[in-house]
Amino acid sequence: MKLSEIKKHLATAEAVNFQLPNGTFVPSHFHVTEVGQLDRHFIDCGGTVRREKTINFQLWEAGDFDHRLAPQKLNAIIALSEKVLGIEDGEIEVEYQSDTIGKYGLDYDGKNFLLTNKQTACLASDACGIPAEKQKVNLSLLGDQKAESSCTPGGKCC
Repeated sequence: MKLSEIKKHLATAEAVNFQLPNGTFVPSHFHVTEVGQLDRHFIDCGGTVRREKTINFQLWEAGDFDHRLAPQKLNAIIALSEKVLGIEDGEIEVEYQSDTIGKYGLDYDGKNFLLTNKQTACLASDACGIPAEKQKVNLSLLGDQKAESSCTPGGKCC
């Protein structure tokens, strides 16, 4: 989800709820402790120099159980970040502490903001020798092809 999209959703949202991929919710007394733009400048294993910009939200919970972040307040935090930091409209990445700091993508189901799993991947698989994934074939369907291109029991082709 891009920053412009969350601002649009917050304009009509009744509450700010973040749901983890396992279906549980971030406790409702969470804080957004950071909103920022992360600029990554890196080289992949194939030698290609890359740049990525993401918008980072950091969620944190404290012992103040009466705290609730209203949609208007989160929109105000975002607006201040855009004004002071010059944040661009980029993809949002959410950090949340569980066993360790987890990084999540963000989606919206019309009521809740969904923290989505992110995966690592090799960005240069063609350059570092990772074989292409083999196409899986259902062997039972091979008999449906022309007789000359497949063997069947008793067909005297083997």
